[in-house]
Amino acid sequence: MPHAELDPVVLREDLPEHGLAAGKMGTVLAVHGGGEAYDVEFGNEDGSTRAWVTLRAGQVEPAPPRIVLAHASGARAEVYPRGAHVARWTDAAGDDLLFLSTRTRFAPGVALRGGIPVVFPQFADRGPLPKHGFARTAPWERVEEGTDADGAAFARLRLVDSEATRALWPHPFRAELRVSLSDTLAVALRVTNTGPEPLSFTCALHTYLRVDDVRRAAVEGLRGVRYLDKVRGGEWTVETRDAVAVEGEVDRVYAGAPSRLVVRDGARTVVVETEGFADAVVWNPWAEGARSLPDLADEEYLRMLCVEPASVETPVHLPPGGGWTGVQRLRRA
Repeated sequence: MPHAELDPVVLREDLPEHGLAAGKMGTVLAVHGGGEAYDVEFGNEDGSTRAWVTLRAGQVEPAPPRIVLAHASGARAEVYPRGAHVARWTDAAGDDLLFLSTRTRFAPGVALRGGIPVVFPQFADRGPLPKHGFARTAPWERVEEGTDADGAAFARLRLVDSEATRALWPHPFRAELRVSLSDTLAVALRVTNTGPEPLSFTCALHTYLRVDDVRRAAVEGLRGVRYLDKVRGGEWTVETRDAVAVEGEVDRVYAGAPSRLVVRDGARTVVVETEGFADAVVWNPWAEGARSLPDLADEEYLRMLCVEPASVETPVHLPPGGGWTGVQRLRRA
């Protein structure tokens, strides 16, 4: 294979001697021996090298297609059409603002652990569908990529109903995701009912924010909001804190959340602004939960905090021909 086709690549098999699992993605650095051997670097999320190994062609395969958005400021984002998944976002200084697990697998039918998974048409296990629905693992169509008049780089992707989706959820629909990058990362989800009957769904943009240490992180803006606490067996409580710190496992749906939240972790501050979404979800699995997730390393829970715009407690109802749009804008303050 030509070098360009192997940048990046995905491992076909485990390499325990290097601490690497099948599905891990790396970047080709060099090609030797007439294209039969490749020097490949596999890196940690923070950019430090995990392993630099020589592999043969049968041990690697081309990574799934991705869209790279680049802004004049130096900010970058990566979007995978499989799942319409925003996997990475770096600011002008090169700082990663989204968490992506070192154990995430770039394999068909497997959701990436990190970035911004698209949850649709079912949130979590609240219904008969697979957890978080099917959109985050489905192949989305690349519709349009370019630059807006204001200089923002953008990509637009589309998912429509098919035999596979109707076997799980018997509704005609069209979903579009538009990702726009400037000094802000904006993600807009648009859902249209293309069928003759009403439909209802729950959804979220399952945003994994990168933090230096979740034990020093806090979410501001939720005081006075009622929330469903899954860790406490579904108990409803009213938030009394100005800054919601993470002191253990947290899995909450804040109903009727405000449209602006601020996440601070000591090293960075990220402003989360939303439109259209009724609720907000705050999630971190903590140590025990992390150990139960095969695509999350044991200590990686310390580097992530999910703050997700969602419509969960108030599902979206669409009449025939009706549409709904939810928008999330992330900005480093």
